[in-house]
Amino acid sequence: MVKSMTGFGRGEHVSDDIKMTVELKSVNHRYCDINIRMPKRISFLENLIRSFVKKRVSRGKVDIYVSYEDHSEGNECIKLNEDLITQYLKYFQNISEKHGLDNDIKVSHITRYPEVIKIEEHEMDENLLWGILEEALSIAVDKLIATRKTEGDLLKQDIMSKLDTINELICLIKERAPYVTMEYKEKLENRINDLLNTSIDEARLAVEVAIFADKCCVDEEIVRLESHIKHMRQTLEKDIPIGRKLDFLLQEMNRESNTILSKSNDMNISEQGLELKTEIEKIREQIQNIE
Repeated sequence: MVKSMTGFGRGEHVSDDIKMTVELKSVNHRYCDINIRMPKRISFLENLIRSFVKKRVSRGKVDIYVSYEDHSEGNECIKLNEDLITQYLKYFQNISEKHGLDNDIKVSHITRYPEVIKIEEHEMDENLLWGILEEALSIAVDKLIATRKTEGDLLKQDIMSKLDTINELICLIKERAPYVTMEYKEKLENRINDLLNTSIDEARLAVEVAIFADKCCVDEEIVRLESHIKHMRQTLEKDIPIGRKLDFLLQEMNRESNTILSKSNDMNISEQGLELKTEIEKIREQIQNIE
């Protein structure tokens, strides 16, 4: 099944009063480029997220947004900085002795100083958090892939249609090609008669026509083009990432069409060849977004 590299997916999962929400957005890219934005507190899960997504997505620039909410009770605690309190008390005592002042420090005083009291969150259970996040991530990735498949089907239909057009152009070139040599022979005979007004050396004429026919023959290019079209149709039916292979086939098709144009000595074939290149370019634009 053809997959586009453009898509969106969102997943959410709640367990043990912890809520994880994941959003994924993807666009076309030559490789698999994953960018993750998530709360610093759970950033230790980043590598697990990256590995999980890479198993399902082979190409595209994927932006991942993770939000985390913890509504469980007792997830925060108060912690005293005992070392800092000891230092404060020591300095207060030194000031009292040095300047003859009463050391009237109270608990309510010292707790107001910076960093004496800290509110900390309890140590997090990595397995618990990953289990919740993995559920949300799995839902989001499934939806992302579903949208990529939907757009991929549309791309496939469009490419198949354009391949039909290319095939029609090739048929027109095949029909026209035999007449080019015949017309050249006729023109050459008429020109010789007009210039020399004498009998024509049939052997010499045959050699000249054969040389011309060889130079403008596009049979090999047509056979290769037809082979590439067949291969591309088969590739579009495969359920694996095919973007790079399609790109290679299209380069080969473009090469054959350029050769046909360079060999052409006929206006009709040149016109068909230009239309051929136009259709190939349209396909090239489409496959840039195929995984």
